[in-house]
Amino acid sequence: MRAAVRLRGLEKRFARVHALRGIDLDIQEGEFFALLGPNGAGKTTLISILAGLTRASAGSVEIMGFDVTAQYRDARRALGVVPQELVYDPFFTVRETLRLQSGYFGLRRNDDWIDELLANLGLTDKADSYTRLLSGGMKRRVLVAQALVHKPPVIVLDEPTAGVDVELRQSLWSFIRRLNRQGHTIVLTTHYLDEAEMLCERVAMLREGQIVALDRTANLLQAGAERRLLLDLDTPDLPDFLRPRLQGRDGNHYILDLPDSADLEGILAQLRAAGIGIRDLALRQPDLEQVFLKIMHAHR
Repeated sequence: MRAAVRLRGLEKRFARVHALRGIDLDIQEGEFFALLGPNGAGKTTLISILAGLTRASAGSVEIMGFDVTAQYRDARRALGVVPQELVYDPFFTVRETLRLQSGYFGLRRNDDWIDELLANLGLTDKADSYTRLLSGGMKRRVLVAQALVHKPPVIVLDEPTAGVDVELRQSLWSFIRRLNRQGHTIVLTTHYLDEAEMLCERVAMLREGQIVALDRTANLLQAGAERRLLLDLDTPDLPDFLRPRLQGRDGNHYILDLPDSADLEGILAQLRAAGIGIRDLALRQPDLEQVFLKIMHAHR
């Protein structure tokens, strides 16, 4: 399987700011990939270089094997970008906007796909409305449609659900998942880490222009954060044999360290042997937000 996006030694400097510092990264065809990092980590700069809006100071970037500088026409056709900012022409209707966008890529008879995009993004009843009259959430749907109008094999979503309602988030992810199943490569940046955890097979985390973590989502969750056991017991005090595991309290629950799920059986056996009953029990699994915060803290 070849790389849909390939970065080698990618550097970018803005005067005194070193925005990207030697990024090496391969995103494989058909992946659903998350690019995460705090504000100022270099995510938007990287996306701008992919899209040809910014030139790299050093290194190389390829999209579907096309160099973004030397083969920029082919590279642009292979990429669709949904920007974070709401950018639109107020004097065109939604359908006119999508037809105009199709024309940029030489697509003269694209109405069937435009109709499909409108339907899947809940824009059919807004097709003849001027974009300036749409709500913020509807304008964001139009941006998604514009990015997909030429059926690019690589789709970059830069904070696509920032400030939008739950209905749009659900319908958007349903549609994007379908495109991913059809073979499109999806690159997502988001501050909603639950989205990245749910959707993305692999994750790269950036800090100060460098990749500080790169792995499968499942591996990061398994290795990067601690499991916790929440216990509500029928005794007023925590038994001595559990005190070394104590991390704190949450209401009536003791929060216990549980580095290995296999330890749970031993804890329950000890409680039974001591004649202590359990009123409530819950496992608090690590999530990507915990892993992210731990990794960012380690690289301060």
